[in-house]
Amino acid sequence: MNGTFISFEGIDGAGKSTHIDALAHAFKAQGRDVTLTREPGGTPLAERLRALVLNEPMDAMTEALLVFAARRDHIVQVIRPALERGDVVLCDRFTDATFAYQGGGRGFDWGVLTALEHWVQGGDSLLQPHLTIWFDLPASVAAVRLASARVPDKFEAQPAVFFDKVAAAYARRYAADVERFVRVDANQTPDAVWAEVLAGVRQKGLLP
Repeated sequence: MNGTFISFEGIDGAGKSTHIDALAHAFKAQGRDVTLTREPGGTPLAERLRALVLNEPMDAMTEALLVFAARRDHIVQVIRPALERGDVVLCDRFTDATFAYQGGGRGFDWGVLTALEHWVQGGDSLLQPHLTIWFDLPASVAAVRLASARVPDKFEAQPAVFFDKVAAAYARRYAADVERFVRVDANQTPDAVWAEVLAGVRQKGLLP
């Protein structure tokens, strides 16, 4: 595969969306074709599963299985074909989010999530982003931002302690695979955050 796969991670309220769009413009300015997508979602089937995960009550195992089912369809229908075309794939969340929300926030078994990750993403040739940009934000700051946002889904409506666990799980994934990540301090002005995002992508050699 000749494409470039970049994921964007962080707790709700971290401010990823603006910078995903800005990075898409930066790659397009270099003549690259860009596929913008998200998880859960990215295909008609995965979007239907997303609506269930975000709004219906269920236990952590059911959530994890639905998220990985959505991911499998997303990989087969969108991500792998785009990478094979040579596109830059910019994905709003990927598997790190499942470890953070279901593993950290919900307390679901980390080992089972790891097994699912390998089954769904290709076993020995595990599909992972070339770069993951982690928007690291204290849960207390995220809560203030979310308070003035749209009507929250069931995850956004969780208490601060849930997001503390999510943030800790992101830190665990980061520590286990530092070379894949760029950690961005999301508790700054948007311009300062964008500067860190752009510097991180350039440092990885993905933009001139």
